[in-house]
Amino acid sequence: MGAGKSTIGRLLAKELRLLFKDSDKEIELRTGANIPWIFDKEGEPGFRDREQAMICELCELEGVVLATGGGVVMRDANRAALRKGGRVIYLHASVEQQVGRTARDRNRPLLRTSNPEATLRSLLELRDPLYREIADVIVETDERPPRMVVLDILERLEKLPPR
Repeated sequence: MGAGKSTIGRLLAKELRLLFKDSDKEIELRTGANIPWIFDKEGEPGFRDREQAMICELCELEGVVLATGGGVVMRDANRAALRKGGRVIYLHASVEQQVGRTARDRNRPLLRTSNPEATLRSLLELRDPLYREIADVIVETDERPPRMVVLDILERLEKLPPR
């Protein structure tokens, strides 16, 4: 959360001349409701079911840069779909950066707590090993402009052996 997936994904897609998709935005377009509303009405399990179906569908597409929600790695099926679908880039941000980047964002249901920083620490502790498990490339985003992160990703992707 707050690592820059959507911003960097859009820029990367533009550089690679590929289509950009954001799984959360696709869910919102299909349902006609925003993510917080879905969480309120269906709970996190309901949202995660929708997310899993969307990830499965989007990972079947060719020529797409896909930005996912931060919790996507919590389900085995999602991790498998992402690995099968293409290269996985893990944008890592420190909790301090995440706090700063998400402080005014009201579209993050999991941060509707009395202590968002503690929530972010807990989520990072759970999710970080899972992202590292499936990542082809791991990029630190702290204190780096999105354009520099994209250039770093492009350089690293070029060095990867073909799949």
